[in-house]
Amino acid sequence: MSARTRTQAVYVISVAAELAGMHPQTLRIYERRGLVQPARTQGGNRRYSDADIERLQRISDLAEQGMNLEGIRRVMELELENQRLRDELARARAQVESAQADAEKRQRRDLVPLRQAVAVFGERPRFLDRDD
Repeated sequence: MSARTRTQAVYVISVAAELAGMHPQTLRIYERRGLVQPARTQGGNRRYSDADIERLQRISDLAEQGMNLEGIRRVMELELENQRLRDELARARAQVESAQADAEKRQRRDLVPLRQAVAVFGERPRFLDRDD
């Protein structure tokens, strides 16, 4: 038997409401307002996942802080966008690190730097006098 995933919708509305610490009617209101989108069975019954329960608890926390439903919706949109951007930044940083590592591997190690010398027009360059 496989383990259930965080997003697998298994809870009926009454169980989800109890787990989230709210009334089932509140879950229906949140769904109408677009704050949560539970899965539906073929018969049309709502099914909530662990991720949905976490989202409902976050909604409850924000409501307790005095936020209205529109404010909660906006905060949650911004939190999702923030996470998306953090994930994108992490991927970009990983790509840069990988490119830098590849560049270091490709850097030629067989070349020896040339000595630089200043030559004055009409005079013999001093580096030609050396016996290196």
